[in-house]
Amino acid sequence: MTNLSVIENRISTVKKYLKILERYKKFSRKKIEEDIDLRGAVERYLYLAVQATIDLAGAVISFKNLRKPITMSENYLILEEEKIIDKKLCQIMARMVGFRNIIAHDYGEIDYDIVYDILQNRLKDIEQFLRIIEKKIVKNLS
Repeated sequence: MTNLSVIENRISTVKKYLKILERYKKFSRKKIEEDIDLRGAVERYLYLAVQATIDLAGAVISFKNLRKPITMSENYLILEEEKIIDKKLCQIMARMVGFRNIIAHDYGEIDYDIVYDILQNRLKDIEQFLRIIEKKIVKNLS
């Protein structure tokens, strides 16, 4: 069983990566795609942010002694089943796992429209996930 401090540490890790990613929002889509160093940094930090969010979901599942997920996306389905997150956020976070897999396993060309959209518009979904976990798990047990 996971203790509450593990969840708090996971939240801190996600926040750290989101803060780093904020620095890259000032760059254009074209600049990110064309600059190999910038592209690598954005891809890596997006990967780390999503992976840390998956790890956080897993820590919550362990802490609450819920059923074990078979896939990474299933972490969010379990949290939805337990009424911790809603269906819409579950679907958004599951798509993030798909994006993470594309980066992690180098499945062909990465669509930079998607990368740029996540960087500019979808990090708020991760922030929403964090707020829910902090409110429903951490603050209820602190």
